[in-house]
Amino acid sequence: MLKSVHAEITRRAFSQTFSPAALEIVIAANLGQDALSGQLGHDEFHFDNNAFDKSRAYIKEQRALIRPALERGDIDSARRAFGRLTHTAQDFYAHTNYVDLWIACQPNGMIPAPAEIDPLDDDLLYSTTLRSGKLYYPLEALSFVPVLRKLVLPLLPRDSHAWMNLDSAERGPMFEYAFSAAVKRTRYEFDTTVRGFSVELNTNFTGLSRVA
Repeated sequence: MLKSVHAEITRRAFSQTFSPAALEIVIAANLGQDALSGQLGHDEFHFDNNAFDKSRAYIKEQRALIRPALERGDIDSARRAFGRLTHTAQDFYAHTNYVDLWIACQPNGMIPAPAEIDPLDDDLLYSTTLRSGKLYYPLEALSFVPVLRKLVLPLLPRDSHAWMNLDSAERGPMFEYAFSAAVKRTRYEFDTTVRGFSVELNTNFTGLSRVA
């Protein structure tokens, strides 16, 4: 997803959950995953190239850093780890065919509103038909340049990231489903992360005296 979209998703999920200062740290770490160093050789950051196992492991690895960091008083490190894992979780819906699979399995050909999407359907999360976009460099890199995109796109396979992504509203109506799923998943990741936290740890993590 575009950086502006990641930021909007994270703000929508946590505007009442983190203090403004804490939320900015989470968002900065989330967006940092899209730096050039995070784009090359790090499929696990973005669920790219069908790196499902590696991306799921990455989310767990980052979550495992959070409580120890809080317990030693390194609160900003805990928030940054959380920001990194939310980026990966959000990209799942924009970089895979999960949205298409979810819509295809609705009864009687119904197409529910984007707000109705279930982001955690186990049958789809682990479906043998789940795919994520592949990165065919160097053409793939050129597809990110707006003036070149239309020229490059026909040269790329249909399973490429350029064809499959739902990174912004420009990708069409399915983007809204990916956006809604990502917001829900982001909240889920928070709930999973803080489960079992003491009031003190929760307060230190969020910067608020209570979790909204």
